[in-house]
Amino acid sequence: MIYDITMTIHPEMMVYKNKEEKKVKIKQVNFFEKEGHYESEINFNLHTGTHIDYPLHMIKDGDNSNKENLNALIGPAKVFDLVHVNDKITYEDIKALNIEKDDFVIFKTKNSFDKEFNINFIFVEESAASYLVKKQVRGVGIDALGIERSQVGYPTHQLLLGNNIIILEGAILSDVPEDTYTLYCLPLKIKNVEASPVRAILIK
Repeated sequence: MIYDITMTIHPEMMVYKNKEEKKVKIKQVNFFEKEGHYESEINFNLHTGTHIDYPLHMIKDGDNSNKENLNALIGPAKVFDLVHVNDKITYEDIKALNIEKDDFVIFKTKNSFDKEFNINFIFVEESAASYLVKKQVRGVGIDALGIERSQVGYPTHQLLLGNNIIILEGAILSDVPEDTYTLYCLPLKIKNVEASPVRAILIK
C-alpha cells in the first residue's frame, strides 16, 4: 500500500497564513499556436506545501541543502495518531509512545482534516521537541504548514534543527492509519537553500 502524503502544488492551494506573497503562480510562457510547443513556469516559496527545513532556516550559518543526507530521508517511519490532541503536542502527549533512537516520527493531528489554513493549527510544543531531541530521532513530521506557532524565539525549530533532526511540514495524513512505514522523502536538488519542497510517500 502506497500513501502519497504530498500536497498538490497549484495556485489555489493552502499557504501559510494565507499570505498573498506565498501563493503559487503558474504561468504559460510558450504556446502551441505561436511557438509550436507548450511550456510553463512556476513561482513559489520553498516552504510551500509538503517540504523540509534545513538548519539554515532558523540557525544563523546552519547547514543548508548542500549537507542533505538522503539516508535520513529514506527509511522506517512511525505515524502516530494524535487526532485527540487540542492546541499543541506536549511531552505529556508523546511520553508513552513507542519512540526510539533514529526513528522518523510523523504526527497525525486534527490538521489533516482542515480544508483551509487554520491559524490555530496543532503544533509541536517545546517540551515535546526537547523530548524528541533526547530520544535522538532522525526526523519529525507534522500535518501542518509549520511545526510550531505562538512560541517566542522558535524553540521547537531551534531544538530540532540545532540537533540535525529533519523537520517535515505539510504532510497529508487524513487517510493514513497509525503504523510503521517506509518513508521516501525526496527534496528537489537545489544548492545553498534553507528549505525544499519534497515528494513524500509512505509504503506499507
